[in-house]
Amino acid sequence: MSDFASATLNGSQERELFDHLRDVISSKWFLEKQGLNNEVPFFICPFKPEYQIQMTRVINQLSQKLDGDGVSVLETNLFDIALELLEKRNLLSKSIERETDLKKDQLVKAFRNVLDPQDHLIPKIREMADEANFDVLFITGVGEVFPFIRSHNVLNNLQSAIKVQPTVMFFPGSYQHELATGASLDLFGLLTDDKYYRAYNILTYKVPA
Repeated sequence: MSDFASATLNGSQERELFDHLRDVISSKWFLEKQGLNNEVPFFICPFKPEYQIQMTRVINQLSQKLDGDGVSVLETNLFDIALELLEKRNLLSKSIERETDLKKDQLVKAFRNVLDPQDHLIPKIREMADEANFDVLFITGVGEVFPFIRSHNVLNNLQSAIKVQPTVMFFPGSYQHELATGASLDLFGLLTDDKYYRAYNILTYKVPA
């Protein structure tokens, strides 16, 4: 399969990506978490940030097709959740009103406190999961919430909340997971989003014949 994390996402590659994701996610092997050696069922789908529009289309079409395959998807968009949490605390409107007075580091600190994964973000995702009947969890909106929410913090805290259903994080950047060099999430291909080694790269994940 093409290296979608570095290659141009043209029409044929977009279709190839869609077909691969659908084949993997709809498989019994994936849904029943076979072959993971008791590891958490977390998967990363890396892609070049400039192909966000194509990826959004792929994700939407994928959710619809999987539903037709009898596989229910719960999509949690981190950006939408962040806006909801900020609006609930009335912090978003206050920040807009005081934009000229607030320093950048003050704004980042205030937002990070409200969007803290352990205290606020993951409980919200757990609430959404408890109210839904789903087979696979999609995490989107990763790039839009940087630097207020870091993807490795989401994954580290999520593993205590979502233990049954497989999780796929769509990541605008690269994910390297090698024995020699370790693992790293490189957001936008430029910013190393710290280390996270427990996820599988779904682009290289192969379902046994």
